[in-house]
Amino acid sequence: MKQTLNAVLPASILQSTKNTYDAIRRVPQLPEAYLHPWRRESINRLKVFKDIHKGKRAFIIGNGPSLKQTNLTKLKKEFTFGLNRIYLLFPELGFTTTYFVSINDLVIGQCADEIAALSIPKFIAWHSHRHFKTFPSDITFLYTTYTGPKFAHDMTRRVWEGATVTNVALQLAFYMGFEKVILIGVDHNFESKGDANKTVVSTSDDPNHFSANYFGKGFRWQLPDLDTSEIGYQKARDAYRKAGRQVLDATIGGKLTIFPKVDYNSLF
Repeated sequence: MKQTLNAVLPASILQSTKNTYDAIRRVPQLPEAYLHPWRRESINRLKVFKDIHKGKRAFIIGNGPSLKQTNLTKLKKEFTFGLNRIYLLFPELGFTTTYFVSINDLVIGQCADEIAALSIPKFIAWHSHRHFKTFPSDITFLYTTYTGPKFAHDMTRRVWEGATVTNVALQLAFYMGFEKVILIGVDHNFESKGDANKTVVSTSDDPNHFSANYFGKGFRWQLPDLDTSEIGYQKARDAYRKAGRQVLDATIGGKLTIFPKVDYNSLF
């Protein structure tokens, strides 16, 4: 039936139907998403981050295999956003990222204890708050949504996930006032193929990230939706440009073509 509808209905109607369904599905969450004490405090915490790094530059570190070819020690004194299981690299690096962002419920659910143990400011999707027993001062919950496409200028309100945590990090970096944001490790290329957003279980080492253990054997994860993520990247590119800011892509060998390319080593 789904394939039949996809073949008959225009893409615009399908997207509108998806947005409507998503909105209806999330109605029960609305009061809690805004009125729960953890969310009210998260909104207050987010206000502190507004334009806190105005005029500065930041690096958003994706988790692709290209990180193994990237000299990350150069980032020790830079502002950085780490995503999902980036912390697997911290012992090797000898330092942590400035910020941490994670929005996927499967990742957060399986790694909540590891995430909670990180001693850096963390931005986590509100729909995964149930995985945390306490609400420490270094966690801020974001009210993320699948409804889009849109670019959030106010992170205290709803934030479109854009099919990848990288898009949420781009919105956070904009909210914090960063003038130039550089992507690395955003390979935009997966060896694992299949239907977008389909949940799978790894049966062997992970070929899609910087570590074989990233989504190693037995880890449940969702196949990427590269098309939707590109829509999010386009929204980010346009928002930054309109504000007189810039997003650059310094990923070594990356397949993403949305942002201007720059040589990583030339940035230092």
